[in-house]
This record gives sequence, structure tokens and C-alpha cells, in this order.
Amino acid sequence: MTQSTKESPDGAAGEAPPAPMSKRQVYTVMSGLMIGMLLAMLDNMVVGTAMPTIVGELGGLAHLSWVVTAYTLATAAVTPIWGKLGDIYGRKGMFMASIALFLAGSALAGMAQSMGQLIAFRGVQGLGAGGLMVGAMAIIGDLVPPRERGRYQGLMAAVMPLAMIGGPLLGGFVTDHLDWRWAFYVNLPLGGLALVVTALTMHLPKRPRGASRIDYLGAVLLAASITCLSLMTSWGGTEYAWGSTMIIGLGVATAVTLALFLLWEVRAAEPILPLRLFRNGNFSLASVLGFLVGFAMFGAVTFLPQYQQLVQGASATNSGLLLLPLMLGMLVTTMVVGQLVTRTGRYRVYPILGGLVMAAGMLLLAQLTVGSSQLTAALFMIVLGAGMGFLMQNTMLIAQNSVPMKDMGAASGAATLFRTIGGSLGVSILGAVYSHQLTATLSARLGEQKGEELAGGGGQLTPALLKKMDAGVRDAVEHAVTAGVHNVFLWATVFAVLAFAAAWFIRETPLRGGGPSGGQSTEGRPVAEPAAL
Repeated sequence: MTQSTKESPDGAAGEAPPAPMSKRQVYTVMSGLMIGMLLAMLDNMVVGTAMPTIVGELGGLAHLSWVVTAYTLATAAVTPIWGKLGDIYGRKGMFMASIALFLAGSALAGMAQSMGQLIAFRGVQGLGAGGLMVGAMAIIGDLVPPRERGRYQGLMAAVMPLAMIGGPLLGGFVTDHLDWRWAFYVNLPLGGLALVVTALTMHLPKRPRGASRIDYLGAVLLAASITCLSLMTSWGGTEYAWGSTMIIGLGVATAVTLALFLLWEVRAAEPILPLRLFRNGNFSLASVLGFLVGFAMFGAVTFLPQYQQLVQGASATNSGLLLLPLMLGMLVTTMVVGQLVTRTGRYRVYPILGGLVMAAGMLLLAQLTVGSSQLTAALFMIVLGAGMGFLMQNTMLIAQNSVPMKDMGAASGAATLFRTIGGSLGVSILGAVYSHQLTATLSARLGEQKGEELAGGGGQLTPALLKKMDAGVRDAVEHAVTAGVHNVFLWATVFAVLAFAAAWFIRETPLRGGGPSGGQSTEGRPVAEPAAL
């Protein structure tokens, strides 16, 4: 068939879609991708459950937060870099390299003899994890054209609830019945299986590439900017006051390195994050949506377990099960929407519905009271999860459909990065909202000194400890936590409404591949190439 290489005004090249694969071939390849994604998502959940035991053996309680921060910081810093490396050197090789690096970090973390070593090796794990997520998303973009991707969205969406539920349960089993080091060693057989499946089954379309070189300076500047921003949002209001010299300095460093990065990327021959991608309106909107969804979703959902454990008395041991209704709502909606997108080729309406439903879910959760039942909270979470299901996969779909195939890795990396940064800022800023309201309510009910003392130890409050307090203090804590969660969800509603507003500006452009609006049908028969819009 004749291939068109014409580029549309929106910036998405009219390149040939990937050669069609049978469903069995796609499912086989995706099994390796899903294991890779599961590794990245599962790790923090398992390690979080084992942390008390780890600290008990290695010591270093003062550096506890860095075990998580080192991982997330490294992941965020290298996500766009892995995406660009995949564009240059091929995604299969880069995906396998990221798995190997992740497994090396896991093995080293399992052998750590001090907290310092554990933190360093967690950073190595994070460097590999950054390539797992973006690599999987970009490879799916290569293998399955956007029009056909809805058939497989349920599989991709299922990874998150599996990690949320399985992580704490697996971590608890490892901690109770094995040595804590198996919290890291458990990654080795899974990662080895992912490497074997990827090596044997993944056959990506070969795309001619000109001479390319790595934009080292751009990579360093981008990593420095992301690192400074991540540290500022992680430390602000916890390790350091927001107005402290350290936080202000990190803010200035973020702005300076970002400005230098943007100036350099305009001049670079092979930019690590091509700024021309943002000339496409849909790509820019998908990035904005990813940021807003990340901010509202991760920022708000982080505090749901606080309410469920401290107010409703749910067990912390089964914390992964607490969010099951939310994940169920997201999974079902994602699967349904994916099938509808595949059948109709229409996708613009779903981000709009997603912003609206997500805002409704946030607003409902803001109405929770001390006396609300677990059933009520679960029903509200289903609404929020449905809103997330309309948005989560579709923002990536829009971003990937808006760029030429040669930029799939960079686009996937950018979309993932914006969602990650949004989530980081959401947890930090909404955490400050929660902490402020918690302290204010406790001080109003128990007096300023007692209120600040309890709020300062809020991170160590557990349902068991709360039951040992007298009725007056317990009642004050329950009302304070409820008030804090109420404010968090009100602010999250604002960002969900902004996502709803931004979604209206998305343009309905043809999805590449499959059906009447793509370049090839699912049976492999050529069909009409869509006219440039």
C-alpha cells in the first residue's frame, strides 16, 4: 500500500501505522509490558509495608523518608530521558535495559547493610523504574495504533489496582513470614520473566532513523530542574518551612535550571524533550490534563486512608483493600471507554465527562462526616474512580496520537512526567492544606498546645493508639481528620473543574490505524488515509 508521510497542521505526521498483529501476539507482548509496569508500581507498596522492620534492623529513622524520596526522585528525573533514548536507539532495547537496571537496584537494596546504602540502591531502582513506565507506554504506542488501543486498555488499567491491593498484602506476608530483604528480592523472578517474554516475543516495527546523538546538556538541565522541584515539594512544610532558605533556594534553582533547559532545547539538534511537540494544541492540552488529573487524584486519594483508618476504624494492615471501590470504578470505566473508542473512533467526549465525574466524586467525598459509613465512602469512591477511568488512559492516547511516530517515546515521557509532577505537587500542597486544618481543629477543641502536639505526631497516629485515648481526645482527632479531608477534597474539586474546562478545548482528530478513520483496518486491509485537518 502507498504510505503517506504528510504532516497535518496539528503536527501529527501521516506516517504508516504499525503493522497489524493478531490479538494473541499483542496479548503475549503486553504480558511482558504489564509485568514491567507492575514492578514499578508494586515496589513502593511492598517496601512501605516492610519499612518498620527495615528501620528496626538498619536504624536511621531520621532518614526514613529518603527511602521513598530517593526512588521517586530518580524515577521522575529520568522518565523523559528514557523516552528519548527509546526514540533514538529503539524501545525494546531500552525497555530491557531499564528492567535490568531495576533488577540490579533491587538485588543491591536486598543486600544493603546500612540505611545509607539502602537509600543509594533505592535510587538505582528508581533510575530503572523511570524507563519501565514510559517504555511500556511508548511500546504500546508502536504496537497498537490509537484506534485499536481501547481493546487493551483494561489490561493496562488493571495493573494499578493489582499493585494497590497486592503490594501491601505481599509486603505484609514477606515481613511476617520471610526476611525483609525479600521485599526487594521478590522483584528478581518477576523481572526475569519480563526480560524473557520481552526478548522472545517483542518484535517492534523498524523505523528508519537518521544520525542521532544524545542531548547530554539538555538531559542534565532537565534532571536538575525536576530534582529541585521534587525536593522542594517533598520537603516543603515537612522537613523545612515553606518560607525557609532551603525551600526558597530550591524554588529559585528550579526556575533557573528550567529556564536554561528551555533556552538550550530551542538550539539543540536532537532535544531530549522536543519543544515543537507543544505546538500541537492537543498534545499541550493532554499534558495540562495529565498535570491536573495527577494533582487532584494523587493529592486527594493520598488522604483517604487517613479518614478510613482514624475515623472509620479500618485496619491499616489491609490498607490496599481500602481503595478497592475506587480502583473498581476506574477499571470498569476504562474498559468500557476503551471499547467505545475502538468502535467509534471518538474520544473527545470522554475527557470532558471525566473532568465532570471526577469533580462530582471529589465533591461527594468532601461531604464525608465522622458518622459516614464505609458503604457511603465506597459509593463516593466509585464515582471518583469512574472519573479517573474516563481520563487516565485517554490523556496518554491523545498525547501519542498528536505526534509523529518517531517522537512516540518523547511524547510518552512528557505525558508521564507532567502527571508525575502534578501528583507530587498535589500531595505536597494538599498535604499542607490537610495539616493546617488538622492543627486548627485540634487546637480549637483541645487547646493550642495539645492540638499542635497531637498534629505534630499525626503521622504516627494509628487506630490502635487512638482507641487508647480518652473519649474527648478521640472525638477531637476524628473531627480534625474529617475536617482536614473535607478541605483537601474541596481544593481537589477545583483542580478537577479546571480539568473539565481544559478538556473542552481538545480537538477531535482522526486516530491513527483501524476503522474508517485510520490508516489500516484490524484485518490488515488498507483503507482510506484521513485527510489532513
